[in-house]
Amino acid sequence: MTAELKQFGTIEYKRSLRANRIAVRIRPEGLVVTLPLTKSPAEANDFILENKKRILQKQERVRNRQLSSELTLENGLRTLSFTVELQPCQRNDVFFQFSEGILKIDYPENADLTSTKLQQVCWKGIHYFMKKEAKRLLPARVDQLAKQHGFTYTDVKIQSGRTRWGSCSSRKNINLSLHLMMLTQELVDYVILHELCHTWEMNHGDRFWRLMDEVTAGKTKVYRNELKKYHIPE
Repeated sequence: MTAELKQFGTIEYKRSLRANRIAVRIRPEGLVVTLPLTKSPAEANDFILENKKRILQKQERVRNRQLSSELTLENGLRTLSFTVELQPCQRNDVFFQFSEGILKIDYPENADLTSTKLQQVCWKGIHYFMKKEAKRLLPARVDQLAKQHGFTYTDVKIQSGRTRWGSCSSRKNINLSLHLMMLTQELVDYVILHELCHTWEMNHGDRFWRLMDEVTAGKTKVYRNELKKYHIPE
């Protein structure tokens, strides 16, 4: 990798049969580049350098958003169905208690809440309860929206993926990220409707976006732009 490319961090290249152009997904630690079969990594590198300023600006915004995912006593973390409360206590371990829409996290009072280790322990617990709540709420919401708009699907699974909010297979199996629980109800519905529309249109062509506009009352662009403000915590 050249010195000029190193400023973007790690660059991962993926080939896709469905891709018709070079696409760059921006991560805090680097880039994920999707290549059509007709393009080479060298051509992708040229594309990255041609768009250097815009990509670096977006990467900086992503990194800044990532910092906001740090848990503190004041940040009032709220998920779709519960609020997280952290409290230093006289104990030697981290204790989680979930009740009536509140996840209480007690941690040793002499511990540094900003330390990477404690942050990871807390997030691991949060993810555990997010997944339980996602399994309880999201499949039911998929069913409700599918019936409302006349879609049919095969199955819904909740996954821990960190790259996509959701996906839909050619067999109409819908996968949803547990991290949807970090979004507002409107954006959760937008992602679900996006995947339900893929049960009819397995691409992002004009017919797909017209269908999306129908089921979102013409607010597709509004929701798409709003979703870009969120990221999946590392």
